Amino acid sequence: MNVKADARHGRKARAALLAVRRATVEIQRPDKLNGDDYLNSIKLYAVEAKEVNPPAGQEPVHWRLMTTHEVVCIEQALQVIQWYCWRWLIEQLFATIKLAGLDIEATQLESVAAIQRLTVLAISVAVQTLQMVEGRDNPDIPASLVFSKQQQHCLSQIAHSLEGKTQKQQNPHPPASLPWVTWVIARLGGWSAYRSQNPPGMPTLVRGLRRFESIFIGWKTALAGLVCTP
Repeated sequence: MNVKADARHGRKARAALLAVRRATVEIQRPDKLNGDDYLNSIKLYAVEAKEVNPPAGQEPVHWRLMTTHEVVCIEQALQVIQWYCWRWLIEQLFATIKLAGLDIEATQLESVAAIQRLTVLAISVAVQTLQMVEGRDNPDIPASLVFSKQQQHCLSQIAHSLEGKTQKQQNPHPPASLPWVTWVIARLGGWSAYRSQNPPGMPTLVRGLRRFESIFIGWKTALAGLVCTP
């Protein structure tokens, strides 16, 4: 399993060898829960993933997971572990939808249907932002994963104006790659582009996307030209 780096815990990225076990367990109802509304017990599946021979100085991966999904073979156990590995991406996605990014909770819409449509739009932007965060250091990922050809063309037109006079403030990524367009969007969001600064995060990229959307609309309008009607 590939373990991602986590600066908060001093963890470095590495490939971890895991010993995986599974078991069926039965959890009894707590004594304080009385009444007929609760089952006497519930059947769950336990999955344990423990790292074998972790690098020196690194805390080993050791997860004990409980799930209602059936786990009777190694393939199902690995699937549960994979789902658990995605938990941080899911948390980032919802954080972007909420106060940390799009602040959808501040909407004044009252209609359920309108809120649902707004949520779908917000998720689309959040996924786009998450794709940039995940791919900002991988030059092999094309920009077309997130941006259309027309959007990339617009970004290429404004990219030079966002670069500084020094070499440190030049876009270091290959053109048409996802890191290249992420760099441009981050600059629009207020990122300084100095390598000593932390990489652009979700809030910065959300601000950049908002600004780019306004620029893109104006750019398309200018290309279309004005139409005069009698």
